[in-house]
Amino acid sequence: MSDTTVETGVRKSEGRTLPVTDLSLVVLIGASGSGKSTFARKHFKPTEIISSDFCRGLVSDDENDQSATKDAFDVLHYIAGKRLAAGRRTVVDATSVQSESRKQLIDLARKHDVLPIAIVLDVPEEVCAERNAARTDRADMPRRVIQRHTRELRRSLRHLEREGFRKVHVLRGVADVENATIVTEKRYNDLTHLTGPFDIIGDIHGCAHELEALLGKLGYVDGVHPEGRTAVFVGDLVDRGPDSPGVLRRVMSMVGSGNALCVPGNHENKYGRYLKGRNVQHTHGLAETIEQMEGESEEFKKQVREFIDGLVSHYVLDGGKLVVCHAGLPEKYHGRTSGRVRSHALYGDTTGETDEFGLPVRYPWAEDYRGRAAVVYGHTPVPQATWLNNTICLDTGAVFGGKLTALRWPERELVDVPAEQVWYEPTRPLASEAPGGHEGRPLALTDVHGRRIVETRYDGQARVSIREENAAAALEVMSRFAVDPRLLPYLPPTMAPTATSHVEGYLEHPAEAFAQYKEDGVARVVCEEKHMGSRAVALVCRDADAARRRFGVGGTSRSSAAESGGGPTGSLYTRTGRPFFDDEARTELVLGRVREAMTAAGLWEELDTDWVLLDAELMPWSLKASGLLRTQYAAVGAASGAVFPGALAALEGAAARGVDVGGLLDKQRERAADAAAFTEAYRRYCWPTEGLDGVRLAPFQILAVQGRSLAALPHDEQLALLDRLVEFDASGLLQTTRRLFVDTGDEDSVRAGVDWWLEMTGRGGEGMVVKPVGAVVRTEQGRLVQPGIKCRGREYLRIIYGPEYTRPDNLARLRGRFLNHKRSLAIREYVLGLEALDRLAEGEPLWRVHEAVFGVLALESEPVDPRL
Repeated sequence: MSDTTVETGVRKSEGRTLPVTDLSLVVLIGASGSGKSTFARKHFKPTEIISSDFCRGLVSDDENDQSATKDAFDVLHYIAGKRLAAGRRTVVDATSVQSESRKQLIDLARKHDVLPIAIVLDVPEEVCAERNAARTDRADMPRRVIQRHTRELRRSLRHLEREGFRKVHVLRGVADVENATIVTEKRYNDLTHLTGPFDIIGDIHGCAHELEALLGKLGYVDGVHPEGRTAVFVGDLVDRGPDSPGVLRRVMSMVGSGNALCVPGNHENKYGRYLKGRNVQHTHGLAETIEQMEGESEEFKKQVREFIDGLVSHYVLDGGKLVVCHAGLPEKYHGRTSGRVRSHALYGDTTGETDEFGLPVRYPWAEDYRGRAAVVYGHTPVPQATWLNNTICLDTGAVFGGKLTALRWPERELVDVPAEQVWYEPTRPLASEAPGGHEGRPLALTDVHGRRIVETRYDGQARVSIREENAAAALEVMSRFAVDPRLLPYLPPTMAPTATSHVEGYLEHPAEAFAQYKEDGVARVVCEEKHMGSRAVALVCRDADAARRRFGVGGTSRSSAAESGGGPTGSLYTRTGRPFFDDEARTELVLGRVREAMTAAGLWEELDTDWVLLDAELMPWSLKASGLLRTQYAAVGAASGAVFPGALAALEGAAARGVDVGGLLDKQRERAADAAAFTEAYRRYCWPTEGLDGVRLAPFQILAVQGRSLAALPHDEQLALLDRLVEFDASGLLQTTRRLFVDTGDEDSVRAGVDWWLEMTGRGGEGMVVKPVGAVVRTEQGRLVQPGIKCRGREYLRIIYGPEYTRPDNLARLRGRFLNHKRSLAIREYVLGLEALDRLAEGEPLWRVHEAVFGVLALESEPVDPRL
């Protein structure tokens, strides 16, 4: 039984339960007064019910105004359409006794690929009349209206199935209506409760020996996996190959025993029609299957016919994360049930053109796919199974001399066995490359345009909203200034400042950071030196081939990569995705030195990876901010230095002449001292560089490696790995991040942390960042705590707030700064960053990774005090 061939025909209910599919359009049919509204309220949720009377009232303020009926049904159809598009069951409460009104509803169900279900309330005319007479708003309803409704209802009963209703329940009489029970049925394709693990096997086409070899390689013994894994077959079991009966016998046995699932391919569909006696052409391998089945018993043929007839077009598995079908399926069809869905699942879509071999040109639906579920399919032979936008084709042409391929889920690992020989010469040669190539379809404007909500897996911040204006600002930066998006898998979040301090003379002080973490239940924190540089993210690949394989950059083959000088091996970019260096050669020099240190330290092997993503500080600050330093900060200091000597000399001369300028002179001397301190502060953060001479990179976190996000790896373990990296750096580029561990519940430990900060900032250091040692940490209530709180030094803050910020009146004003928005922004960006790393590690497509990355950049344009 197919997923669209569900219970049909007119049925009488004798107190039985009435099955109603969870996603369907339920049409209540009955004369006025038959009890449809009462029945609907009894059996369905209020939000599922759309009443024609209610819609009539919406447009006319009178539920009985028949002149408003057309507009009322326009509203009804609109609301019903919106609900069905959103995947919500919808119940239409209207008389619907006329075929034309039902046709519009059936067309609406077909448009949204859901089942139309009819529930008929066939109640005697006298009962309807009595009920209407008892209602003050319908007491004057003419009896002839009820009589007409009843006649049209009786005339319609035997035609409902032909009209297109896939289930028809007829309740005759008041007792039947009152005793009926509605039971919600899941769709046949809804297996979201099955979580696997699964082994999804591509097109077999009668290659029985290859199937047995692949099952053995996957660990199955006589069709059963010792670890309870389930095989899932994507169809095209038969035709062309040497032993279609053997394949059918194995697959049917595994499905029958509960060890496998199977969806139909177009070849099963055609062979099934042949077994039913339909007139089909014996082409494309069908003749071979018919011949091979001649030696089988009639009982086996009957079993095959029933097996094929019971296959469902596609399955939605693993909580909606996985969709398996034969020819691929766009997201709008996932979990839907209609002839159109079944046709696409079996045959795919075409452009309407034919190629030079006379075969239809397939529409490249996977290039446009943006769905959350991974779609695994077959149908179109490819030389190698590769992921494209969260879809993968497993038909690797076993019958054409290629190989038989399986995907292990959720591991996303490919397992294959070679074909024993070319069993069938293909009409069209296998493509030289899988659909979409190595890079797939580039990012599209629709991926990021407008207001968006990014779904994440982190409780409390599961949905992060992106405003349209913020998205527009991010698009400007991303499209004009950022590095290649394929090499931009992550952007670091903004960092929350510590609570405003009330320690005399200080705006920020680490005591508040320690207190905050103690309040959040974080017992142990690490204080990391904040380097005098710029936040930098470094993506370092083991070589150009690794960059090409994982990130799709450089040449499309080893030879072309070699011809182009190897191609890029990673990227080095700022918090907003901009490259640090204008010339790629300088970037490659930095990446090369990090790569050499990784090799010398043995970290490639230890981390089992071909690439690494590092969070770091790049120094000096002038590499990124030299223009800002020259035009803004230095200008302030220079102007102060130019003005103050003349002013001081004039004031001192006036004082010598006996003029009382004591207060003004003291103030001007104080300003001159502040200006000198300001100039000295910003000069600490820039020094001359030549090439890479003078450049330093201080990594403080390994964000991700191949197949794993390391964002949750405790910071003490992170820093130990990075210490080894620095130790094995022979170039002098890498610099250690100094740190101190503090127990937030120990006063002596907290005092030592404060003293360390005072000593460091007293020497001109920028400050420190306080982090939970456990990295990704939650409070007892499940709320994510800040991943880091920055405590900036007193002198460094002169650059931020100006040379005179330490004056008591200025400090008093600054202590009123508003921090809540900045803290909220830090957590939201942090959540998006974690999601981007998870998606990157899980091998999700570029657009999915960039959805989160772009969100971080968009949030950066939210209005917030930039000095925080």
